[in-house]
Amino acid sequence: MKPDDPDKHLAAALGKVPSGIFVLTIAQNGIETGMLGSWVQQCSFEPPLITMAIRRDREISALFGKGQNITLNILEEGQTDMIVHFGKGFSLNEEAFHGLEIVRGGPGGPVLAEALAVLECRIVDRFAAGDHDLFVGQVMSGRLLDEGHPMVHVRKNGFHY
Repeated sequence: MKPDDPDKHLAAALGKVPSGIFVLTIAQNGIETGMLGSWVQQCSFEPPLITMAIRRDREISALFGKGQNITLNILEEGQTDMIVHFGKGFSLNEEAFHGLEIVRGGPGGPVLAEALAVLECRIVDRFAAGDHDLFVGQVMSGRLLDEGHPMVHVRKNGFHY
């Protein structure tokens, strides 16, 4: 890295902000889909709230309206198969869960049977945030599915996932 290249320095420094790796799932009006997400963070204790940043041009973000229930599947370290599966993205009419063991019937989207933990949330707000939208979800319930450690991601470049 050249000392005279401030953009590379900024990209490298910004990339050191760690994040988890999650699969957000939703079921709405016959559509059932999911997406890989990394920009998720708890933002309140009372009530328990999380924020999720989703790139505005993602087809799935149209389903994330106020009052909509979603499921946050927290991945365990080493679950790279889920990164490969959900990392490619799905259109709304594509089968997102083919070949995966899931549990249906909750208020949000499907639960991945091999997830570390799951949070059921209701979207309570949405804000424009640059090229992403920031969604606030109230955590309605949650449970631990395994005793492992959550997957953490550190990027090489803060301007790319």
